[in-house]
Amino acid sequence: MADAALRLTTLAGELLGSPFPVRIRAWDGSESGPPGGPVLVVRHRRALRRLLWRPGELGLARAWVAGEIDVDGDLYTALDRLAGILWERGPAGPGTPLHPLRDPRLRAAARGLLSLGGPLPPPPPPAEESRRRPGSRHTRGRDRRAISHHYDVGNDFYGLVLGPSMVYSCAYFDEAGGTLEDAQRDKLDLVCRKLALKEGDRLLDVGCGWGSMAVHAAREYGARVTGITLSREQAAWARKRVADEGLTDRVEIRVQDYRDVSDGPYDAISSIGMAEHVGQVRYREYADLLLSLLVPGGRLLNHQIARRPEPDESAYELDAFIDRYVFPDGELSPLGRTVATLEDAGFEVRDVEAIREHYARTLRAWVGNLEAAWPDAVRLVSPGRARVWRLYMAASAVAFERNSIGVNQILAVRTAASGASGMRARTRDWR
Repeated sequence: MADAALRLTTLAGELLGSPFPVRIRAWDGSESGPPGGPVLVVRHRRALRRLLWRPGELGLARAWVAGEIDVDGDLYTALDRLAGILWERGPAGPGTPLHPLRDPRLRAAARGLLSLGGPLPPPPPPAEESRRRPGSRHTRGRDRRAISHHYDVGNDFYGLVLGPSMVYSCAYFDEAGGTLEDAQRDKLDLVCRKLALKEGDRLLDVGCGWGSMAVHAAREYGARVTGITLSREQAAWARKRVADEGLTDRVEIRVQDYRDVSDGPYDAISSIGMAEHVGQVRYREYADLLLSLLVPGGRLLNHQIARRPEPDESAYELDAFIDRYVFPDGELSPLGRTVATLEDAGFEVRDVEAIREHYARTLRAWVGNLEAAWPDAVRLVSPGRARVWRLYMAASAVAFERNSIGVNQILAVRTAASGASGMRARTRDWR
């Protein structure tokens, strides 16, 4: 008699101390759990061994990437219901009930899962997982390898996901609607206006990606732009784009670490989705360098994802799934810490705009692009890699919607020795 799903929901409820929030369909065809809504499909009992070996988010992520679990129905609804047991389990940390089992009742439930999952050890992690990284975090070499893992997946794959704009950061949507392309153009233009770019200004675009900001600033505002990236694939694509636009006299794309930029001063600096790669141990160094590269009165636009503050900041840990499969060594800081670091370096912070709802819409659009081109995406990368991106982007959309993470544009200025900022008194008039 097929009863694996009933056993799973019963054991999960005992481990969690509350009913499992979504319906389960097991490998034997049985189903159990709340009717209606999405169904968590456990295709193979190996998924249970992964979860027992690495309880919580990482075990589930490995099973997802391997294709051993899936969701039948709306993925966002499933992730929203599961968020409470994966990421929001109270002061003891994410997924606490699935971690070390001291209670005899919980140990008995774990043994029940073990009997369903089959003998240990678990299967090895999927090939898409980033392996052990030598060296200290955020050295030049390790940063270069981390960037390559994330961005050198293939420009054609990113083109499927991001669309023609090739902008891999939060778009800026009009309340009346509009396409993703419209919203990405509006975001780039917003950055240029906040920086008050004008003909002939020197702009440094740190983490320039596929060159979208550099091209927009040069074409629409007449800026002379230096874009830097550690990804050779991004740089090659961006250089061709610059040439196709006829902007080689205005835009230079370099494969260069930000720590090696020494050809200032610049009139403005854009850092869009870059600071998440810098790391807290390097962030003051990063802020000091950017300040030194600006002319007096020069502006910095820092566009950065932020996490919620921890009660004990020393307890902060990298997100296991993101670290192993998406952004190796990527770190998020609370908004307040980022602002304080910029101020400590000598910047005057003039404006902060929170745009997290825009990122949720952006991510949903990217997921839609990926799903619409799924066979091509799988062909370009691998089934596991495509599944990584679908889960990562959908889960991130839910996190932005739940205010678990946010994204902010911070406008800061290097004031002159006299204290003059060169900005209008009404700061949201960005001229």
